[in-house]
Amino acid sequence: MERGMTPTKGNLIKARNTLKLSGQGYELLDKKRNILTMEMMSLIDRAQLVQSKIDSTFKDAYHALQSANITLGISNVEQLGYTFAEDESVVVRFRSIMGVDIPMVDYDKKPPEPKYGFSRTSSSLDEAYEKFNQVKDLTAELAEIENAVYRLAMNVMKTKKRANALKNIIIPKYTEIVKYIQDYLEEKERENFSRLKVIKSRNSG
Repeated sequence: MERGMTPTKGNLIKARNTLKLSGQGYELLDKKRNILTMEMMSLIDRAQLVQSKIDSTFKDAYHALQSANITLGISNVEQLGYTFAEDESVVVRFRSIMGVDIPMVDYDKKPPEPKYGFSRTSSSLDEAYEKFNQVKDLTAELAEIENAVYRLAMNVMKTKKRANALKNIIIPKYTEIVKYIQDYLEEKERENFSRLKVIKSRNSG
């Protein structure tokens, strides 16, 4: 029995309340764990799909870039690369799933607008530009998903640990406390009843 908890009716009520709250807490944590796990698994499936798209798009982009290098020359393609401004529009926001902050990558997704003149380039460079722009979009999406999966996985582990502590430690402990106090009070009640019966018998005799 918990140290300092004497077998009284007041402590029995307290122990029952703690047991009830622990049971409710375990159910909520178990529900949270299941929801987070389902969300995480769906994101893993989505990540695999996005990764597959990135692989194929990267492959097409490099093929187009290789063609552009052959047609225009590597140094010319490199110089044209300096005409593109660095994208500084990326912003990370958050949404909440069962109290877990999930990152969302947000940025300006305007249609590609090449900064170079078409007279100096080829269709292969245009294709490479378009494909690499798609890779950028997909990479941002994959980064968002992978960060979400990591955060969800950490919280699933933490939630599972807390749920197991309730299930395997706190609930059995207070179940035992409630039983002990109940048994003790019932025994005391029987003793008092027997004592009163004896006293009543003596008085009537």
